Amino acid sequence: MKPGIEFKNITKAYTKDGALAVKGINFTVPKGTLTTLLGPSGCGKTTTLRMIAGLESPSGGQILIDGVDVTTLSAAERNVSLVFQSYALFPHMTIFDNVAYGLKVAGVDRARTRERVDAALDTVGLKGFGARWPGELSGGQQQRVALARALVLEPAVLLFDEPLSNLDARLRRQMRDEIRALQQRLQLTVAYVTHDQSEALAVSDQIIVMRDGLIAQAGSPSDLYERPNSEFVAGFMGEALLLPANVTHGGDVQLGPLSWRAPDAVPSGRALVAVRPEAWMVGDAGQYGLAARVLKATYLGGFYEYTLATDIGELFVVCPHVDRSRNVADAVSLGMHQRGVSVLRA
Repeated sequence: MKPGIEFKNITKAYTKDGALAVKGINFTVPKGTLTTLLGPSGCGKTTTLRMIAGLESPSGGQILIDGVDVTTLSAAERNVSLVFQSYALFPHMTIFDNVAYGLKVAGVDRARTRERVDAALDTVGLKGFGARWPGELSGGQQQRVALARALVLEPAVLLFDEPLSNLDARLRRQMRDEIRALQQRLQLTVAYVTHDQSEALAVSDQIIVMRDGLIAQAGSPSDLYERPNSEFVAGFMGEALLLPANVTHGGDVQLGPLSWRAPDAVPSGRALVAVRPEAWMVGDAGQYGLAARVLKATYLGGFYEYTLATDIGELFVVCPHVDRSRNVADAVSLGMHQRGVSVLRA
């Protein structure tokens, strides 16, 4: 696939002493795909997005959009649109005028402006809303207006900065699905910043996990969730319990009484095993290899959450078998699925 965005050894220093907020990162966003920049506060993800937009200038390196070097170009000279966290709608303008604002600044004629604004509002499901005011719309509708205002400019690259953080949980799920569907339908090149792991998993072709101005790991959502390369990524990409284990010379992983073949070549010796809560299998006492006792049981409709006492420590387990409940103090046993288990260096 052709590259839509390329970062080549990009650095960014804010302070006079040269301390770097972004430390020589390299990545590519393939054209027509969505890449999420994910990480904790202060990791450099928003700075990276602002450098794509042209709102910040890199201290070193090269930025290309559709193969064109834009490193020294201003934001106005780049064919890029940014959807802000706060929507940034003009309260004194109608929805039509909000969406049309960039076209008017660019000098697009009135007839063409109306045509493009109507098409953009239709695209985001707001056909007929042009005469309304921002204050008359819900948060989800305002987010759609902000998206229409970005799309109407027909950008080469569309950027999102924490776009769903102001919405409630139900609207966040709805809007993330709509953004993803729209991106795929229009084949948009998108860079998307969030700190929400489930949001990143839901919308992305590629996820770049950042830490302290560096890229900790990049790959598909399944790569990062199922095959994290470090303790940090394993813990950041959803819940994972890290347990000490041993790898034999023959390539078997031993975790207490449980043993399984390592899926990849792993050096023998001490290791850490990252286990997702859903990777455990809960059975009757003696059914599986690891004996356990129920300390806490929580019914959540589609699944149970259990806290279990075992010889290898206290474990948090998610079990989908709601037809069989386990009560506090029950004796059970645990086995392990191969998915949701990663072997890391100790």
